[in-house]
Amino acid sequence: MISNLPAQWHMEADLVAIGSGLAGLGAAITAHEHGSSAIVLERADQLGGVTALSLGECWIPGNDLETALGIDDSPESGFRYLKRLAMGYNEDLATLNLTVHAREALRWFTRAIGLKMMVIRDCPDYYFGHTNDAVKEGRLLEVEPFDAKSLGEWQERTRVSPVVPYGMTHPDMMKPGGSANMAKWDFALMGERLANDIRCLGAGLAAAFVKGAADRGIPMHTGMNAVELIGDRTRIVGVRCETNDGDVFVRANKGVVVAVSSYERNPELNKTLGQQLDLGTMVFSTVDGANFRLTGPVGARIAKVPDVTLLGVRVPGEEMEDGSVLSRSVMAQIGLPHTIVVNRMAKRFGNEAFYREFFMKTDHIDGATQTHPNFPCWAIFDSQAREKYIFGAVPPGQDFPEGMAVKADSLAALAKATGLDAATLEATVARFNAHAENAEDPDWGRGTHLWSAYMSGDPLHKPHPNLGPLLKAPFYAIELCRMGGSAIPSTGVVADHHCRAMDWLGKPIPGLYVAGNSVARLETGAVMQSGVSNARGMTHGWLAGLHAAGKPSTLLESEAMRLGL
Repeated sequence: MISNLPAQWHMEADLVAIGSGLAGLGAAITAHEHGSSAIVLERADQLGGVTALSLGECWIPGNDLETALGIDDSPESGFRYLKRLAMGYNEDLATLNLTVHAREALRWFTRAIGLKMMVIRDCPDYYFGHTNDAVKEGRLLEVEPFDAKSLGEWQERTRVSPVVPYGMTHPDMMKPGGSANMAKWDFALMGERLANDIRCLGAGLAAAFVKGAADRGIPMHTGMNAVELIGDRTRIVGVRCETNDGDVFVRANKGVVVAVSSYERNPELNKTLGQQLDLGTMVFSTVDGANFRLTGPVGARIAKVPDVTLLGVRVPGEEMEDGSVLSRSVMAQIGLPHTIVVNRMAKRFGNEAFYREFFMKTDHIDGATQTHPNFPCWAIFDSQAREKYIFGAVPPGQDFPEGMAVKADSLAALAKATGLDAATLEATVARFNAHAENAEDPDWGRGTHLWSAYMSGDPLHKPHPNLGPLLKAPFYAIELCRMGGSAIPSTGVVADHHCRAMDWLGKPIPGLYVAGNSVARLETGAVMQSGVSNARGMTHGWLAGLHAAGKPSTLLESEAMRLGL
């Protein structure tokens, strides 16, 4: 254990949370409500973290809201479901720890801060229809519309998202036909909410937790760049922060919680801790691996699971708050009718409407040729898709910005302009068209998951929401970029069931906790089920806050014994 005590401390609390997303705020609120003082330190100028950028979904099996709807579910069923998805890359106790505690954390925050969540109706698990432990609806929750004016001085200092329509709930978007039918959305309602700063999705969820901390008088400091943990030879006792006014030392009497998300904005770590090259992103610049820089020097162990790689597009002229290029995910758009994705050989290589399967194919390495045969890749679509569907942030019927898309009157001309083989592209489209007319995809099974119809389909398109031929000229091609999973990392710090950071000998590091995307994804292993990331943040923060306050949960031990784990 390090010994680097400062000459003086500038601030002090029992629990110091580094990061102001769901995990950091949740830890601070929990510790405060259990008799311990807390401070939240945020490197950026706004609170809310990556939580505020997200769709705000929380995946919580056996939650009370689905029970009230008469949906039969349980944390144990959720455990079996995640274990199947994990493909052995998980640790069973970590998976069980999440599923048994997520419901309890939600119950607690509902009572403690008045958190108001609702079931996202008709939104299935990824594998509904493919495993008995998936549910058709009930596990995925979102926050009710939140009045951000209630944040007072924090209203303007709490993040909103530049990439999701945070003025709408999931039902607001999905009932008129989802993102495939944006023209049918109630934009008057959206405008009214935005005018009155009523926030939904991740922006609303983050705001609810900011209010929970503000209502309790928990100090929340922005512009505090945590750069070094402080130890006293026996435990972690604080943190050194860099600020515009110099170093600030913050003492933690009971624990430091590192909840700073991941490393998506750090190209070197993307390449070496993941296997993601030239990664596009929609997250802000502070998501750059601070969890490793803080916990590494005190011996924290890291672990890796398979990457979450999405596909996106860089829209010319769109920039992030720091001036870097903004990338937008198109995973919900490449599964729409009249659209396919082809690789450098002009062939389809997976089920475009089910990103759980598709992203595994994108980064495939051909050892014989030492290439990524499926990357680079292109979205190919016709004028039917252009007339009906948004792509990136470009509305239907609108011209693409210069340099974003290739447009041609024939597939052969499109292939020539993109460097693809014309005969192969024509054959690929012809085969897809022939089967799409019959609402089938024998090559890759596109549209066989109910999730695909919900998230990547057009419910108004017949006979199938995900399948429609490419027939109408002109045709379009857009080269796609790799996208991170909204700061969902493949590598993180290993934690125990109380969210204490573990060392390389398998022992907890005294006084050090990790939460949210700072933690290795040993609950989920090979893949993320939508909504798990926010559920992890909420649950980890709650568990870390409880333990630091001397009120650790004992639920895992009894459940593990009951299940024989």
